[in-house]
Amino acid sequence: MTDGALFARAKQSIPGGVNSPVRAFRSVGGDPVFIASARGPFVYDTDGTEYVDLVCSWGPMILGHAHPEVVDAVQTAASRGLSFGAPTLAEVELAELVRDRVSADGARPLERIRLVSTGTEATMTAIRLARGYTGRDVIIKFAGHYHGHSDGLLAEAGSGLATLAIPGSAGVPADVAAHTLVIPYNDLDAVEAAFAAHAGRIAAVIVEAASANMGVVPPTPGFNAALSRIAHEHGALLIVDEVLTGFRVGPAGWWGYENAGALAYQPDIVTYGKVIGGGMPLAAIAGRADVLDLLAPLGPVYQAGTLSGNPVAVAAGLTTLRLADADVYRRVDSAAQRVAQAASRALAAEGVAHVVQNAGSLFSIVFADEAATDYDAVRAQESWRYPPFFHSMLDQGVSLPPSVFEAWFLSASHDDDAIGRIEAALPAAARAAAAAVAPVA
Repeated sequence: MTDGALFARAKQSIPGGVNSPVRAFRSVGGDPVFIASARGPFVYDTDGTEYVDLVCSWGPMILGHAHPEVVDAVQTAASRGLSFGAPTLAEVELAELVRDRVSADGARPLERIRLVSTGTEATMTAIRLARGYTGRDVIIKFAGHYHGHSDGLLAEAGSGLATLAIPGSAGVPADVAAHTLVIPYNDLDAVEAAFAAHAGRIAAVIVEAASANMGVVPPTPGFNAALSRIAHEHGALLIVDEVLTGFRVGPAGWWGYENAGALAYQPDIVTYGKVIGGGMPLAAIAGRADVLDLLAPLGPVYQAGTLSGNPVAVAAGLTTLRLADADVYRRVDSAAQRVAQAASRALAAEGVAHVVQNAGSLFSIVFADEAATDYDAVRAQESWRYPPFFHSMLDQGVSLPPSVFEAWFLSASHDDDAIGRIEAALPAAARAAAAAVAPVA
């Protein structure tokens, strides 16, 4: 059955034919590819066609798909039972491992860790915690940052919403949205102005550690540290969302990347997902003990989940993090740098205006003359050049994220053969981007 036929069949029972919007290929056109299996740096569709994968399940597969030791750990855990609804030793070991990895100069900002099932659940709980701790209601977020699909965080949320050109979401009550202030990213003056205008009402600032849901837009140097300072001066908390960057851009996530050698700042709450679950549904809220201990059963902030700390998911995450050593990060960094440089060379050879933007091993292409530092600049790019670029790569056996507003992901399994195939496909894709015609307004 062709992808088109499968997609038509899927739409008869699944809204839009997909279980997450960006998979529908709406921003690039055509029918989505239905994946049947994956191994190492490759995914295989239902016809057996092999693609070099630059999606990596949107980040979790830092070791590559179906890593033998991760698969073995999952199978072993599953053989003991799929879910207990009770504490396990493995979840304690995972919490301890995460706490120990996130440290710099003896500082350990993560004193407590609560496991949940999704990044959305983690950020939703982080917001509830911040409000419970401060007794305040208002949250500051940044335009283009995506923190999951809970009601209060969907305003100007980048990624899938940008892909679908949706400014927010139906079904979100106006009085809920009114408790979220949306300001430009990398604009500290706007942060200061927001605190001045809403004195004593702001519970927290939530920020992607390095923005990767409007394409990759890194924070300006010192931005996150300044957010911590400003928030604390006003009695608010800083929530750093590392669902994407955590344990992908380095062994201690983006916080470790920024705090290497000298402690720049300590967040109050950090959220994790993706890599922490090794491809299984797992996420976490972590941070200061006095904040996290407000969670039930110790405190009045309620959070619960039947599948929180699921033993099979914990086995995948624990094994992935144990295997993600310095050599893994060196290989991922090297592979990402090589692919990013090859993409830039190919586009430059065709005269296509572009900037490759990166945050550690995460990168994406902005089709513009200058680097983008905020959501408005990202949206102003010649995004219409991406669909032909994307489909040219796909036709040549390379699977890119189906949106210009998404990051590219590589893994430690992307070897010379896989990268060579990407490099070979890029010149034709760059020609397709160069030949693209702007849509008529």
